[in-house]
Amino acid sequence: MEYYIIMNTIVKLNYKKTLLACYLGFITQAIAANFTPLLFLKLHKDFQIPLGMIALIPTAFFFTQLLVDIFCAKYVDRIGYRVSIVASEIFSAVGLICLAFLPKILPSAYVGIMISVVLYAIGSGLIEVLCSPIVEACPFENKEATMSLLHSFYCWGWVGVTLISTLLFTLIGIDKWPIVACFWAIIPLYNIYNFATCPIEHLVDEGKGMTILQLFKLPLFWVAVVLMVCSGASEISMAQWASAFVESGLGFSKTVCDLVGPCLFGITMGICRVFYGKFGEKVDLSKFMIGSGVLCLICYLLASLSRNPIVALFGCIMCGFSVGIMWPGTLSISSKKIPTGGTAMFAMLAMAGDLGGSIGPSTVGMISQKAGDNLQQGLFFGGIFPIVLVVFLVILKLMKEADKQ
Repeated sequence: MEYYIIMNTIVKLNYKKTLLACYLGFITQAIAANFTPLLFLKLHKDFQIPLGMIALIPTAFFFTQLLVDIFCAKYVDRIGYRVSIVASEIFSAVGLICLAFLPKILPSAYVGIMISVVLYAIGSGLIEVLCSPIVEACPFENKEATMSLLHSFYCWGWVGVTLISTLLFTLIGIDKWPIVACFWAIIPLYNIYNFATCPIEHLVDEGKGMTILQLFKLPLFWVAVVLMVCSGASEISMAQWASAFVESGLGFSKTVCDLVGPCLFGITMGICRVFYGKFGEKVDLSKFMIGSGVLCLICYLLASLSRNPIVALFGCIMCGFSVGIMWPGTLSISSKKIPTGGTAMFAMLAMAGDLGGSIGPSTVGMISQKAGDNLQQGLFFGGIFPIVLVVFLVILKLMKEADKQ
């Protein structure tokens, strides 16, 4: 019995290494998504790249992630989790290092930048799809809370890469940004070893995971897809305009606003995920998600209807807290209710979230433009996303109660 306890402790310690690797994986994803946007104006100035072409960089990033989501749904189970997740760190590190050198080496700086973006976007996409099922497969007691805490590390990575990069630009000069890019590559390079040596389990046995067509036949899967689309749309639509609210509400310079707005949004989102990670055992996930959905709708109404810029800013920032549980919560419920969903399910849900993150901001932007560049009117229309979110969360709860009966 004593031997069993000792061995069980060793196993738990090993899985803690798996968890650490996944934490660093999400930090790597945050670096990939948020470092280059800090350089947009610098790249525009140094390499004479038109702003219209600069704007295509995030499009290329998210489009690449969508393609990776599709690839993962079909092939990752055949390739294997370990090979794929180690590859994610290699692609991320190589992409960041290439960003430091290719723009100055290749005849076209823009081509060098886009090659780098595609490389680390491949890594980011693999991380997004694989880290969640890897953690879900670990023998932790409260998986919903563990999943929420895991996803909080994207938030802390987002805040960290923004603040630390800005600090380094201040200390050594923004002209030395290639050094900063190489500095951030250290994290995925180190994490290659973690993923290569930590225990990695599969959610389902080889060959027993559901196919995409089988998933399409499940009503619960489609409810989860709608939740992911609306979560991504609600989150990114508001986060994208956080800077504008700080600028109009507090009168800071645009540079300060670009830092303060997104950072405050990321902090509140991270706090929500840590809160559920710590107290998840005492909180009903479905009720917490419904309450968060209602709060999200209130935040959108505050941001879009209030004539007081401080109140509007408060609604914008608190929206980060309200959407924090949606992504990890939906993944946890889906995994619990569809235990044989496997990698295909996680990949399709990740793709749905990315799709929402693309549709939401563009919709808000188009409505704002048609309303004479009135951002608040655009966000008022964007309130449709949290409304649909709440409706489908109620449907999900009713489906869960029906299963119990």
